Amino acid sequence: MTPTKKTNVDAAQSAPATSVTPASPQVSAAPAPAAPVLAKKAPRAKAVVKKIPAKKQLTAKSIAKKTPARPLLARAPAPAKAEKPAAPAKAKKTKLVRDSFTIPKTEYGMLEVLKQRAAKLTRPVKKSELLRAGIKMLAAASDAAYLAALDAVPAIKTGRPALKK
Repeated sequence: MTPTKKTNVDAAQSAPATSVTPASPQVSAAPAPAAPVLAKKAPRAKAVVKKIPAKKQLTAKSIAKKTPARPLLARAPAPAKAEKPAAPAKAKKTKLVRDSFTIPKTEYGMLEVLKQRAAKLTRPVKKSELLRAGIKMLAAASDAAYLAALDAVPAIKTGRPALKK
């Protein structure tokens, strides 16, 4: 027979029994080689979702159960608080609309002239404000004045102007 190497498990099984008391640990003569430990990925922690219980509605009965009955003490009436005036109703923001249009160069130049005129009168304005003011003036005008203003404006072809090459 050829001698074979004994593994730690075989050696432990074939080792002669020694007297060991149950309270003391068994000590082997030679320390066993450490077994290779395979690195395992730790499992990802799952997101913990806490369920928030729905708030219980307070009722007169539930309040009576929670608070012990105490005799009411006579108190002086609280001084009347001055009522705050009603807050002014906030005007809803109007929705803005972006649009593009075609305008002759001469009339576009008039916008710049009107802007400078307003600046001299200590009231600087933007182009959009000038256009909106013009719309309000036309809306307030009589029918005859409105038609006269429309007749003074020549009709132009709609769309983008052709590119010059």
